[in-house]
Amino acid sequence: MGKNEKMKFVEEMVSVKEFPVFKSGDTITVHYKIREGGKERIQNFTGIVIQRKGSGNTETFTVRKMSGSTGVERIFPISSPFIEEIQVNKRGVVRRARIFYLRGLTGKKARIREKRI
Repeated sequence: MGKNEKMKFVEEMVSVKEFPVFKSGDTITVHYKIREGGKERIQNFTGIVIQRKGSGNTETFTVRKMSGSTGVERIFPISSPFIEEIQVNKRGVVRRARIFYLRGLTGKKARIREKRI
């Protein structure tokens, strides 16, 4: 079984929901389903997309937000059944695909220019 055959098998097994188009630099809200005991609830995670990695069903994206003075990053698989919805709040203007330089910036320096429509 070659690499292409494995990828086709994985793509057939996992169904991907349709999400809006977003890229690094955009501010998004991910509505994520969390199971606690027997209960389910939806938690919102709002932050800036700092990277998208992979392709197809194995694609992931990393979202960074500031919680107080601490940076919190979370990696979401795009094909996760726990992602209920993704909302794009702002479109950002960045010149690279992976904006890890944001980790070293705080306050006003960590702002990203908003795309004019």
